[in-house]
Amino acid sequence: MADGCSPSSPVGGDATLLLQRVSCGDRSAADALLPLVYEELRARAGAYFRGLPPDHTLQPTALVHDAYVRMIKAPENQWRGRDHFCAVAATAMRQILTNHARRRVLAQKAKDEQCQATLMHTPSSNGSVDLIALDDALKKLADRNQERARLVELRFFGGLTVEQTASVLEVSVSSVEREWRRVRAWLRVELGGEEAP
Repeated sequence: MADGCSPSSPVGGDATLLLQRVSCGDRSAADALLPLVYEELRARAGAYFRGLPPDHTLQPTALVHDAYVRMIKAPENQWRGRDHFCAVAATAMRQILTNHARRRVLAQKAKDEQCQATLMHTPSSNGSVDLIALDDALKKLADRNQERARLVELRFFGGLTVEQTASVLEVSVSSVEREWRRVRAWLRVELGGEEAP
């Protein structure tokens, strides 16, 4: 999924029209949309799980289904197109992954087991990052600069290209490139030298 999730690519404008119908509450459109976007969302989700043991308790398929249901059921979503859909998918996947990781750590603590970092493959590099540490860093970043935190979420969790990110944030491509370099450097320091997304 080199260009991030792209609901309109498999069948031209069909997915875009379905997104508009979903925004209007058309349940049949939501059912018709899933097959058009499923493989691309599944590929994005699969990138997060690369390198994890096969018995990991959350699987990419479950992540996609949970995120999709969350997105479709949200009454406030008025889809503005492919990039907006990807941005909302990024938020949903981040919330699900982070909540799952936090529950896992709490369960380990309750059993008096040694808590292991919840490492997740970074789709934008060849490294891994502690998901809980990344989420904590993003919350800290959001307190300072909401747009930079959103940039990380779109690029890392949404898999959006620089151009798609610029479209969602309504800024120039050069601004996204500049901010992406800055925020990656900040994250590298904040995560204690771990691979930044």
